[in-house]
Amino acid sequence: MSAEAEIRGLVDAWTKAAHDKDVDAIMALYAPEIVVYDLAPPLLHKADDIRKGLKEWFATFRGPVEFEIRDLKMTASGDAAFCRSLNHLTGDRTSGERTDVWVRATICFERIKGAWKVVHEHVSVPFYMDGS
Repeated sequence: MSAEAEIRGLVDAWTKAAHDKDVDAIMALYAPEIVVYDLAPPLLHKADDIRKGLKEWFATFRGPVEFEIRDLKMTASGDAAFCRSLNHLTGDRTSGERTDVWVRATICFERIKGAWKVVHEHVSVPFYMDGS
């Protein structure tokens, strides 16, 4: 199987795990030294923070968390790979509100002991710099 196909499988596994709110399945995709630049503070998250943050975030959804991955592009060479995409996130919150937001994601992978693991993830939301 090609590196791109393996990584596509990991992206699909992450999407399914997020849909199912399965923190353990998401964490299994990450290297122990994972670093994430995410939407919520602080500026940098490591494994323990990520696990705690996912549990808290998933608890704010009444049902599944839907992710639509768009424009997924991948590059792999040797033991390093990255992908980028636009992701549409939707779901019903326990507050009664509905989340419907687009985010940008860049995910970096490293082949560690023969298996691809996420070593870095950067997620951001576009906004106008003029404050509007």
